[in-house]
Amino acid sequence: MKIAIVNGPNMNLLGSREPDIYGHESFETYLAKLKDEFTDVEIEYVQSNVEGELVTQLQKLAASKVEGILINAGAYTHTSVAIADTIAAIAVPCIEIHISNIFKREDFRHVSYLGSACVGSISGFGMDSYRLGILQFLKS
Repeated sequence: MKIAIVNGPNMNLLGSREPDIYGHESFETYLAKLKDEFTDVEIEYVQSNVEGELVTQLQKLAASKVEGILINAGAYTHTSVAIADTIAAIAVPCIEIHISNIFKREDFRHVSYLGSACVGSISGFGMDSYRLGILQFLKS
């Protein structure tokens, strides 16, 4: 199985960004752990701080025949009609991922533009939210 992880703005700062919310581990360190755990899954990883680049990457991933996409669009979750439209337009199932529990945070974070275009959402389990997403795709 081939799965892509797409991370949005500021996810490149994981490990140093607000560690009380996001933890002390970098995403690259966690990604290595995921690849070690899921040796039968090809995991492709993309991160960008730019909305248009995320749209382009989602389209490219869909064309490359990935079987599932885990997307943590960061703040774009709450603002991006463009990313939501892209998820709706591609034939690849997407799961919305959040490290923190967005419903225990500021009110604006309770709104997801992406949620209705995704097959599901996982929130609040720290970095393990990604692991849970992979497990869900493996069950499907």
